[in-house]
Amino acid sequence: MAGAPARRFEFEGRARESSGAVPLAASLSSDRVPVLQRSIRYHRPRAPFCGIGYCTGCLVRVNGAPNVRACRYVPAAGDRVRTENAWPSPRFDVMGALDFLFPGGVDTLRGFRRPAALTGAYQRVVRRLAGYGAPPTPEGARVPPPPPIAREVDVGIVGGGPSGTAAAAKLRAAGRNVLVIDRSADPPAGAPDVPRLRGTVTFLPPRSAPGDPFVLLGFSEPDQGIRVTAAQVVVAPGGYDGSLLFEGNDRPGILTADGAFALARGPDHPPFRRAIVVGGGPRAAAVLRAFGHRVEAVVAPLAIVPEVVRIASELEVPLYPRTLVERATGRARVRRLRLRSRGKGTRFDLACDAVVLAHRRLPSTQLFFQAGARVEWRAGAGAYFPVLTTDGATTVAGLYAAGSAAGAVEGDAAASGERAAEGLLRAAGPATAEAASTPDRSELEGYYRELLAGRPGGRWIACACEDVLLDEIEAANRAGYRGIEVIKRYTGVGTGLCQGRYCLPDALLVLALLEGRTPAEVGYITQRPPAVPTPLGALAAIGTAPPETGGP
Repeated sequence: MAGAPARRFEFEGRARESSGAVPLAASLSSDRVPVLQRSIRYHRPRAPFCGIGYCTGCLVRVNGAPNVRACRYVPAAGDRVRTENAWPSPRFDVMGALDFLFPGGVDTLRGFRRPAALTGAYQRVVRRLAGYGAPPTPEGARVPPPPPIAREVDVGIVGGGPSGTAAAAKLRAAGRNVLVIDRSADPPAGAPDVPRLRGTVTFLPPRSAPGDPFVLLGFSEPDQGIRVTAAQVVVAPGGYDGSLLFEGNDRPGILTADGAFALARGPDHPPFRRAIVVGGGPRAAAVLRAFGHRVEAVVAPLAIVPEVVRIASELEVPLYPRTLVERATGRARVRRLRLRSRGKGTRFDLACDAVVLAHRRLPSTQLFFQAGARVEWRAGAGAYFPVLTTDGATTVAGLYAAGSAAGAVEGDAAASGERAAEGLLRAAGPATAEAASTPDRSELEGYYRELLAGRPGGRWIACACEDVLLDEIEAANRAGYRGIEVIKRYTGVGTGLCQGRYCLPDALLVLALLEGRTPAEVGYITQRPPAVPTPLGALAAIGTAPPETGGP
């Protein structure tokens, strides 16, 4: 918001300033990603990773309230912000000694049993290691949330990007009462005027019976409940940048392209000085276009597309195609990246202060799982997608997909939204289960096969939310456990606040190699709502709001 006065708030006892709608994490980022907390089991330093409210790298206390996502929270004047899950500070945390004392991992599920006389003490330690931060202070106990928002519409559209906006415009032109629900307050540039509600849909349960309306539940930041009843639904939540397995992949300064864009305060102020971009496709090209003057090198696990070659040549940025990322070094934050050319290449290091993961764009499919829509594993993308007709209809009648979640590439997003709208207007029938394709092996599986075959020792974090080690997944496999659902229950991988968004795609690829099966045969975990952590106060108030028809 241009010309808006600066708001003063306090961070760790020091005065800071923010203006406009800049989130807290971006306000705290200058030329590097801030270290805000420690991890749950080993108290390893944590910093913002995704920048879009999915991971656990930016949780802070605001006015005594714990676990506030700094990447989503806009600070108000007078706010008092503290780091958490660390003592005395995230830079030096006494509990960080666990990271050195237990190099093979802390077995909180089956360990700590002998001697029996110390069971009580052990349990207190385990409970201390099993949570994020401390309970809220009396000051942090929130006042009752604002009145919830309830709407009844013909079509609810989840996601207000190019595909969701295109679908809404076409449906509204056809006389349908539509409502777009999107996490952002601002529509895309040049978007047509369609009813829009700022919020996050976290529940999309199956309909009670055929012909019944869908009920979409969620919240608007920070804790206002939302309930939208719709006869038909178009799900177009977009995608996100995936993670990558390598030693030290949880170091502060390692973040996704989403995170780099979210934490940047303009193209001249990204949250790094010397970044290495991992990726060779369109997403890597976007990072280069935005922050090329701060990029030291482009490292691609697979091939590099011509567009990236062109931009990197203009910027004189060196390229390393088909390269294994083995290790990130640096205790407080990443300092160097250990690499090896694929095949029998030699190892070499590159200095950096950030690693931007831009190698793999994944679809947001959680709501499709919740609604009971059939999904299929696509080996080329290394992710699950909903089974669709050409019109974007899922296997659930009345539920459609558009944009990245439907498998559309970036340039085809708007056309994908229009096709979904056309199918909805024609009342296209649901997709059939036979539409699922037969999974095959992918180049990404080949990358991991080569990487793990020569894997050096060290701590590889398979699940950053829960501090699950890759060694634990491999140990479970050696013990005879098979399938991701069983491995999840045994190790805890995929049970963190991100709902497995960042760990499960790579875990499926690893298990496919360990079990000698395809990722589709390895399966997927049961997707339970909410898709994003949701304030209980927002949900508790939803049932008290009478529905309104039409847009906001």
